[in-house]
Amino acid sequence: MIPTHMQAIAITRPGDPDVLATHQCPVPGCGANDVLIRVAAAGVNGPDLAQRRGHYDPPPGASPLLGLEIAGEIVALGSDVTGWQVGDRVMALTNGGGYADYAAVPSGQVLPTPPGWTLVEAAALPETWFTITQTLVMRAGLEPGMSVLVHGAAGGIGGAAIQIATMLGARAIGVVSSAAKADYARRLGAVATIDHPSEDLVERVMALTDGKGVDRVVDIIGGTMAERNIAASARSGHIVQVSTLDGASANLSLRTIMAKQLTLSGSTLRPQTSATKAAIADRIRADLLPALSQPGFVKPAVTAFPLAQAADAHRAMEARGHVGKIVLVTGFGEGE
Repeated sequence: MIPTHMQAIAITRPGDPDVLATHQCPVPGCGANDVLIRVAAAGVNGPDLAQRRGHYDPPPGASPLLGLEIAGEIVALGSDVTGWQVGDRVMALTNGGGYADYAAVPSGQVLPTPPGWTLVEAAALPETWFTITQTLVMRAGLEPGMSVLVHGAAGGIGGAAIQIATMLGARAIGVVSSAAKADYARRLGAVATIDHPSEDLVERVMALTDGKGVDRVVDIIGGTMAERNIAASARSGHIVQVSTLDGASANLSLRTIMAKQLTLSGSTLRPQTSATKAAIADRIRADLLPALSQPGFVKPAVTAFPLAQAADAHRAMEARGHVGKIVLVTGFGEGE
């Protein structure tokens, strides 16, 4: 029996993590192309923090609630949905609304949870894996044999970039800030790491690539890092900008970009159409999902907080000291 109301996390006003509060709200309706999922866990991501601060408004028609990725169990199907059944254990990229007991999601953005994964573990995948598949794989044309410089290699986006690049036959070089993060990045598949507080990034990249530079860059830092990314890139390289944690502006050498024939692309995932997100899901299902259940696959590290402690989860995310992903658990599925 699906209830009429549920627990969810609301933003009482833009601000610091203390503005997050638990409240009761109606269970969302299930549109013709949607599935309604009882949420076991919801991932915490950078866009959630930006929305809480008042810097990232939901697109028109999207849920005003936080939460861009979930895992749980399907409890209802829209009239036009095929390929799914009530009771299926799934993970999904939402259009918002994940910080709640229930979430309605377009069916094309839903994937089965990998065999052998708990719902909490699966909730750590969709937002970052969709982001990297869209930007690094589909847009930047990642190919086997390429080298990929990955900033924030021990975080959610960085970890996804390392694992996806490795799966597709590329060589990932992780940029980290501590020995513990370097160890984690290597466990995920990085062939080498660069400690950016103590090492010259460009010199290290050139040493690791025999002076060629890297073919692809995944950057979440922005600011002055953009200049170093250009310097570290190989001819015909492609720099993928997916966040700007340390600055939204940069002073770039256009002549260097021209001389190296570089491409710099940026993208945000949430405003993409449902058709685009479904195409990304199809790519993940075909090329990446089978590897997640293979023996020896290293699952991302997950730190879990109860849903009611969303403010603490946001504080942990902002501290930048965590490794892997942070998720919120509702209690459904007994913490799976």
